[in-house]
Amino acid sequence: MRSSQSDLSFRTRLKLLGGKMSCWFRRETLAVAEDYIDFCLGIQRTPPSEPARAMRHLAKQMERQYQLKFQSLTKTFLSSCGPNTSAGLKKVIDELVGDGKLNWGRVVSLFAFTGVLVSDLYSRNVSRDCCRRLAETVADYIGGEKQEWLKENNGWEGFRKFSCCAAEMNQESSMKTALFAAAGSSEAHYSLVLDPDHRCGRQSHMAAHNWL
Repeated sequence: MRSSQSDLSFRTRLKLLGGKMSCWFRRETLAVAEDYIDFCLGIQRTPPSEPARAMRHLAKQMERQYQLKFQSLTKTFLSSCGPNTSAGLKKVIDELVGDGKLNWGRVVSLFAFTGVLVSDLYSRNVSRDCCRRLAETVADYIGGEKQEWLKENNGWEGFRKFSCCAAEMNQESSMKTALFAAAGSSEAHYSLVLDPDHRCGRQSHMAAHNWL
């Protein structure tokens, strides 16, 4: 009897621990997403973490490099997404990871697109609170639906390490292919695909591999 109760108690503790870890991954993702959106809206403050600082750098770098493509995507998105911007962004995410293969490069491209989107929305007099709600959509996906992937890649600490490798790479060659496609008359379908050159050397091979 005691053994049965002990096993049940252990399973209960594991379940609670798993639930807490799940919430922690989502909270950390939400913190990075909210910080990046605020950064794109012009709110000046110190990044809350090193991963947030790294995301500011990499996503903005990608945005600058493919500015015209992002602007075109945003224009198409806003003309077809309807009043529910969050639902529209979720469709973009589903298309982005349509093959089921998430990687840090795609995460950065998602943040970059979301940043351009909120900047455009804010310029159209959409409130900051409405813009910041898109961070919830990003957090629900990366920190919720894809939390197993996040665990396998060492969470946002894994992203911080990845960003160190990315910072050493020649961005012109490492992100040599960025394909943005928008098609459809009544609905927009988006594909953001990165095909980087992952020559980072032996020590950073695993981080570079996550671009693919």
